[in-house]
Amino acid sequence: MNAVVYKGPHEVAVEEVDEPEMEHPNDVIVDITTSCICGSDLHMYEGRTSADPGIVFGHENMGIVEQVGEGVDTLEEGDRVVMPFNVACGFCQNCENGYTGFCTNVNPGFAGGAYGYVAMGPYKGGQAEKLRVPYADFNALKLPEGDEHEDAFSLLADIFPTGWHGTRLADLQPGESIAIYGAGPVGLMAAYSAKIQGASEIYVVDRVDSRLELAEQHCDAMPINFEESDPIEQIKDAHGEGVDKGVDAVGYQAIDPETDLTDDAYDPARENPAVVLNQLIETVRPTGKLGIPGLYVPSDPGAPDEMAAQGRLGIDFGTLFEKGIALGTGQCNVKRYNRQLRDMIIEGRADPTFVVSHRVGLDEAPEMYERFDNREEGVTKVLLEP
Repeated sequence: MNAVVYKGPHEVAVEEVDEPEMEHPNDVIVDITTSCICGSDLHMYEGRTSADPGIVFGHENMGIVEQVGEGVDTLEEGDRVVMPFNVACGFCQNCENGYTGFCTNVNPGFAGGAYGYVAMGPYKGGQAEKLRVPYADFNALKLPEGDEHEDAFSLLADIFPTGWHGTRLADLQPGESIAIYGAGPVGLMAAYSAKIQGASEIYVVDRVDSRLELAEQHCDAMPINFEESDPIEQIKDAHGEGVDKGVDAVGYQAIDPETDLTDDAYDPARENPAVVLNQLIETVRPTGKLGIPGLYVPSDPGAPDEMAAQGRLGIDFGTLFEKGIALGTGQCNVKRYNRQLRDMIIEGRADPTFVVSHRVGLDEAPEMYERFDNREEGVTKVLLEP
């Protein structure tokens, strides 16, 4: 079968690989209908992780069940399903407590597993024609038959629940104000989630105009371009004081607005992995809360300095402490939210598809990785169709 294979920094290729096989009675094999390119994939694509060449990418996957293991009770051939990016067992202590992003059984020596991602277990990705799903009764969420809401349901694998997760980590309450740094797919989903949850004011910070326009049009957010002036001052000028809550939807590859911009392309030389966290500490009022779903890593081969290379950041912890700001962080436990978000989509209460900019064949993956990595205008969320 064809699959998107990592070749080395800034290079992927569509190659023939072995089809997945059943490895356990609780497995199913899924014929992939949609798999998404994620901003998290770019960390591997850019060589900013220890990913080895040959890994099959793709942790945002949906499709039709093609083969069912003897131990699977709730799924049948022909069922339409979407899989959380988390691979989870369902019965370890963390899974039982709802922390499926930190399953202790699926990836020995590490809390958490995922499809097609470095250090997240032996699970091949779904940017391919087929995918093996372990613990399938637990991990596969059934969808209505047919092809309705295909784009929207594909976003249940990661970015819609992850954006929602950011607001829940921040404990957003109806009527509160919130600032979201990052208008990539997760940031836009966080802003959209804040709108659904009744936020009074939503501020979204980025430098890509097309993304900020989406935040304004679909999330009722005030766009803040950090290239124009200090985003903290822009938000406080509009709001009058610090906002109630904040979300970091950027992570460790954050761009420092104090550095010079040489051209329109994304420039790694401008990175400062602590800048967004420190901006949020200044943006949020005393006793406010931060949600941090943006990815941070314990080691970064391409970090701008030695401390950051070890996953250690220069955070203004004294100010955080002085202001009594609480924070929550960690990858999303998708199963905590995906069923409810699915039902909101079915009933027309939510439609996250405004974030989707491209649906292309699998053979166009190399080109779309390059365009997404360059943060091109108009490239927000790319869906691949094998």
